[in-house]
Amino acid sequence: MARERLYLFDTTLRDGAQTNGVDFTLADKLAIAQMLDELGLDYIEGGYPGANPTDTELFGRKRGLRAAFTAFGMTRRPGRSAANDPGLAALLAAEADAVCFVAKSWDYHVRIALETSEEENLASIRDSVKAARAVNREVLLDCEHFFDGYKANPDYALACARTAYDEGARWVVLCDTNGGSLPHEIEAIVAAVCKVIPGDHVGIHAHNDTEQAVANSLAAVRAGARQIQGTLNGLGERCGNANLVSIIPTLKLKNDFAARFDIGVSDDALGRLVQFSRALDERLNRAPNRHAPYVGESAFATKAGIHASAILKQPKTYEHVAPEAVGNRRKVLVSDQAGRSNVLAELERIGIAVDKEDERIGRLLEIVKERETIGYAYEAADASFELLARRTLGTVPDYFDVVQFDVNVEQRYNARGERVTVTLAVVKVKIGDDVMISAAEGNGPVNALDLALRKDLGKYQKYIDGLKLVDYRVRILDTGTEAVTRVLIESEDGSGERWTTVGVSPNIIDASFQALMDSIVYKLLKSGAPA
Repeated sequence: MARERLYLFDTTLRDGAQTNGVDFTLADKLAIAQMLDELGLDYIEGGYPGANPTDTELFGRKRGLRAAFTAFGMTRRPGRSAANDPGLAALLAAEADAVCFVAKSWDYHVRIALETSEEENLASIRDSVKAARAVNREVLLDCEHFFDGYKANPDYALACARTAYDEGARWVVLCDTNGGSLPHEIEAIVAAVCKVIPGDHVGIHAHNDTEQAVANSLAAVRAGARQIQGTLNGLGERCGNANLVSIIPTLKLKNDFAARFDIGVSDDALGRLVQFSRALDERLNRAPNRHAPYVGESAFATKAGIHASAILKQPKTYEHVAPEAVGNRRKVLVSDQAGRSNVLAELERIGIAVDKEDERIGRLLEIVKERETIGYAYEAADASFELLARRTLGTVPDYFDVVQFDVNVEQRYNARGERVTVTLAVVKVKIGDDVMISAAEGNGPVNALDLALRKDLGKYQKYIDGLKLVDYRVRILDTGTEAVTRVLIESEDGSGERWTTVGVSPNIIDASFQALMDSIVYKLLKSGAPA
């Protein structure tokens, strides 16, 4: 039986820009649009042409997208004609494949927010859709606050949706704008709408204020809707929008949907989903959500020893889908709760061949538990665990030795009379018979030490040129200024590979130095640098 087509509409460039702390440049928007197109989405909403210089320039650029690039804006203002509304004119003049209007569909909002009549609001919908159809634009209408409106006055909410459809709108999109509806409500209301408007003209736009946006989107599909709107990584105002990164693999990999529906995302693109998700985070300078479904670093991580033992026998015992299907990987964590199965699984993953009866496995497990007792966290620091394992098995070269380092923090007045804090680090490194001394200033002791350590490593410098520190996390493990400190450092090389290292000490600089050293040694090891 032929599968029905489901259409995916991305609003990252508009709704995502409303996320607290997110501010897209024109270059960001162009790059993200290309990425969304590569992923295989059907519609990419670019923003509101005329509302700000960035969006106006975006719609003036050549984009070369397969997806329908969509302009967003309001229907004509109450009391104006379609021909005499500058906002509508800018929307229709934009270089776009489709136009998405937003209109009130809750009578309460019509009266309070728009301060107009219900009849005038319907006329505004009708005139705007008609005007866009007259210039051969594909038209969508976002029925704002539709579900709240339907609960309050179903006849009027339906009238708004039906007016757009009767005038030729390709899609009538039902919006849970406040994000307060629940899946059973969404399913019942969408089913009622689909008795009036064909489901292949109905879409869903869900917000995540009750953590239901993905569930609500899927409930709408079950009830007949055939378009889903959302954002990459669930970006959006307040608690965010429906997360397409969770919706896409569910549609592709869960049989209830995969057997019935087809989407524009290929299996190959699905296999790069982690890459797409993290590329957006990288552009926004945000740390990826480790616990995100499907794509998070912990999405397929197992900590308990009994679980690890089962996974080694058959991964399906504790995995709902194969991690490789979305570009992720299985992680069997090594921690103070681990057993031999965890250690063996992680050694196999990192390519260390060892007999499962080797007595050194037991010794490695003892070392891990001893070190985690004093504060180390190897489940969060995969690179440090690999180095520990290789050292226990005797296979890490002595690349270099840091003979001495010094960090000085000074507060003083600069030449302009401003009070500034300056940090200088000096590192003395021995490589073979060569001794090198490097100094660097940084915006803090760890930054200065990092820069000085990587400034000159002699024959190893070419292996670390692309290395950079991308995240630095500190955890105080007990109370007081003399407390033990755990430092986790996430590093990245020129190829985009990331890894995490850990250091623990009562001295935060010493803990940071341990993690920095592990990061550099790990990079040299992975690069095949000679001893």
